[in-house]
Amino acid sequence: MNANLEAEITNLLQSWSAGNRDAEERLWRLVFAELKRLARRHLAHQRYDHTLQSGGLLNEVYMRLTGLKNTQWENRAKFFAMCSRMMRQILVDHARARHCLKRDGAASGMPLHEIDFVSESKAIQLLALHDALEALARIHPRKSEVVEMRFFGGHSMDEIAELMNVSRLTVIRDWNFARAWLGAAMNGKSIDEE
Repeated sequence: MNANLEAEITNLLQSWSAGNRDAEERLWRLVFAELKRLARRHLAHQRYDHTLQSGGLLNEVYMRLTGLKNTQWENRAKFFAMCSRMMRQILVDHARARHCLKRDGAASGMPLHEIDFVSESKAIQLLALHDALEALARIHPRKSEVVEMRFFGGHSMDEIAELMNVSRLTVIRDWNFARAWLGAAMNGKSIDEE
């Protein structure tokens, strides 16, 4: 993304935060393609027959964003990071609801052709990753943000360094630490020190 477009998005975000509805419409035209790519990236980590499509995921994000009050957007990086977290949370909520439905036996009254026989292992992995990321964010917020941007956002190390205003080496260290920490947390272990 070029510097002029980045600056325009940041300005529109700040105008939208101030209540400018025209800025909101212009902003969505500029960020829609990037958000669609982000939604597809999130859905790529789901099971192949996921019932939520990228358009539906974007609609959910839009509804949540427009419902936020007193949100001050610093820049486009914070906006896209927030959108990425919202997408992950929507997918986690979707997986939890689906898992609950199956556990409670509510699917038993459904016609046979409507019951999903696909393994729920990806949904369970998503829930475990979500819980581990939430725990990491409480202890190491920057490292958690690097994971969001790299894994879910698809940003390169250089892009993340630029967006977070840190060195590439710092991003690499954060990424390596976070991967080890998340792997241990998802396997029931704990890594407390950097």
